[in-house]
Amino acid sequence: MSVRRLWLILLAVLALSPAGCGYNTIQQQDEQVKASWSEVVNQYQRSADLVPNLVNTVKGYASHEREVLTAVTEARARVGSIQVTPETLNDPKAFAQFQAAQQRLSGTLSRLLAGSENYPQLKADAGFRDLQSQLEDAENRITVARNPYIQSVQAYNVIVRSIPSNLTAMAFGYKEKPNFTVASESTIAKPPHVEFGAEPASAPGGSK
Repeated sequence: MSVRRLWLILLAVLALSPAGCGYNTIQQQDEQVKASWSEVVNQYQRSADLVPNLVNTVKGYASHEREVLTAVTEARARVGSIQVTPETLNDPKAFAQFQAAQQRLSGTLSRLLAGSENYPQLKADAGFRDLQSQLEDAENRITVARNPYIQSVQAYNVIVRSIPSNLTAMAFGYKEKPNFTVASESTIAKPPHVEFGAEPASAPGGSK
């Protein structure tokens, strides 16, 4: 028997074993992705939960800024309407919708916070400052949570594309999972565009 034939037989034996075929590794990586995803969703939800109070606070000083306030409210509603489950990770379209909704909310919040510079009384409000601080903390937590998710998806996708584990992945229906894109990262990193009105000081009606 030739060395080549012996080598092929050895590869076949390894591929048939749970460890050699990559099944156990796929399971471990899949669970890691789910756990990382759960933390990402939790942090996004934490940020979204702050929006209603922030909008109500701003209304007390800048109620005439209806365009920005409406945009934030609608973006928050869009985020809340998306059903997020572990299955979202197996549906690139659903994942893209989730990502787009979060980007839109982040963008409108940036506009809202940047526009507060035109309203000294709003900036001085203790409640507003506290909400602003909480939102900044929430954004930092989102960034921290996304990193393990990105890494775990990369590791998982390598497994389902590699030989011989790719054969196991195909046999059991495991496919590559979508990840946060470079385009989405650059969008988040863009500086906020101020679209508040030009009127300084407090809005009609005075302070709270």
